[in-house]
Amino acid sequence: MSSMSDQHSPADGPSPVSAAPAPVKRPVWLRLLGHDIIAPAVLVLLALILFVPGQWTVPPLDRDEPRFTQASKQMLETGNYVDIRLQDEPRYKKPIGIYWLQVVAAKATGYGADAPLWVYRLPSLIAGLAVVLLTYWTARAFAGPPVAFVAGLLVAAALILGVEARLGKTDATLFATIVLAQGALARLFLANSPAPRWGLALVFWTAMAGGVLVKGPVILMVVGLTVAALMLLTRSASWFRAAAPLFGVPWMLLLILPWFVAIWIATEGSFFQEAIGRDLLGKVSEGQESHGAPPLTHLAAMLAVFWPLPGFLLLAAPRIWAERHSRLTLFALAWFLPSWIVFELVATKLPHYTMPLLPALALVTAAALVEGAGTTAGRALRWTSAGLVALLPVAILGAVVAGPFALGLWPSPPGVVLCAFAALLGLWAAIRLAHGEALAALPRAVAAMVLMTGGVWGFSGPALETIWVSPRLAAAISEVSSCEAPDVSSSGFSEPSFVFLQGTQTRLIPGDAAAAFLAETAQMPNPCRIAVIEKRQEESFLAAAAATGLVPELRGRVEGVNINGGRTLDLGLYVAGPAVQ
Repeated sequence: MSSMSDQHSPADGPSPVSAAPAPVKRPVWLRLLGHDIIAPAVLVLLALILFVPGQWTVPPLDRDEPRFTQASKQMLETGNYVDIRLQDEPRYKKPIGIYWLQVVAAKATGYGADAPLWVYRLPSLIAGLAVVLLTYWTARAFAGPPVAFVAGLLVAAALILGVEARLGKTDATLFATIVLAQGALARLFLANSPAPRWGLALVFWTAMAGGVLVKGPVILMVVGLTVAALMLLTRSASWFRAAAPLFGVPWMLLLILPWFVAIWIATEGSFFQEAIGRDLLGKVSEGQESHGAPPLTHLAAMLAVFWPLPGFLLLAAPRIWAERHSRLTLFALAWFLPSWIVFELVATKLPHYTMPLLPALALVTAAALVEGAGTTAGRALRWTSAGLVALLPVAILGAVVAGPFALGLWPSPPGVVLCAFAALLGLWAAIRLAHGEALAALPRAVAAMVLMTGGVWGFSGPALETIWVSPRLAAAISEVSSCEAPDVSSSGFSEPSFVFLQGTQTRLIPGDAAAAFLAETAQMPNPCRIAVIEKRQEESFLAAAAATGLVPELRGRVEGVNINGGRTLDLGLYVAGPAVQ
């Protein structure tokens, strides 16, 4: 019997009748590594190789990441671990969970408020590793180590997880809590008994509480829809009694309510007005921050952000369909389909929104591949799958070559070489898929992602100096100032990455206000007070300076391209010169 049906219960009705496939000879790499001791260790090592490059060398990515890291930094500076603020403004979009984790990371590493960016990224890195291992754990509820190992490989190599594991924000951590909850839910579902499973129930409801504290109701939607769909598909709700909801719901509330009550009191309810009334409902009803898109956008985006999974999923589709009544397929369908429909209907769409659905597709794909999916697939299906696998490495190679030229830079030679080898491996994997040899293609595709990761995050990305305006601007300020911590204002450039790197006290003000800012120290040259003026603000700055008798002194310029919107920037660094007598 196939591994996709290993856990099929007689109570669910007969398994689908299909021609028994010929015995599948598993490749050597899967026979050697597909064991419960070796496989998790290999997955952790692979995930580290995939997620670590760029953690130290890629600057803060505007705008979401530095908003989170700056708010966490301010908690460390003020000692206020309840309220969430970005400089003087409240930041009431997400709950407290990720900020607490970043604060813990900063304290545990001994840095405190002076922690560098990579410290704030540690929770996401650890969460990325956890997602890979939890995918393995979830798959083991249904199948043996070989299937679980392949599922872990597909998730570890996914483009979107590699991105989110490098960013100091909520999504990787939320993903880990969802997979933890779904892994416990899978075991409760397979037990098919109303008798409480207290250990699994505790894991399930604790994971739910963690997800709520990280990103509010998203985990409730994904897991709740999974539960509802499973009840509908099996026409039974009794199995969910094993989750002990009469114990679990109060336990979840006990974990989450203290902070929610504290923030209600501290903000007189304004946190909920902003987080729910504007942020959450705003995303549902209209595309926020120019991120609106029509339905089916997520389905198209998955072809890239879930790479290399889509090509293997397509090749495995006939086998998955043949096993559509298996417990594994039912669970994966309940996990994926309802939430995907909701994500498609929500007006605001970002590529990472569907990331919590990735393991659902990986589970059924892995089971089908281990059972020989693709060996009898039609020529059109095999070549389409091959095209999906070949596309991304070739596109990435083109980007690391052409992208720097568009910014007036030379490509990074190591980055180009690594991505060129990745493209070759991607084509090699595609050739194997075209011949229906999916398990032979998988390690080549994973190796291609390893090389792309090293090329893009390790070399090509950090070398794009033109777009890394904030770190170059902070370095230029340090060079022109004689003070260790100069007082800085910025006019026309207000990216949160600059505030995070330069300091919480950085003032974001118009050009005429910057003139008054410098004029306060015009009695003597004072490089300890520096005004950053973007060229579009210089006219108003200089006019206001002349009106106050200030003679601004230009100490340097920083040019670049804003990564948000692609606008060119020309920033002047001014100090107060001698006052006009």
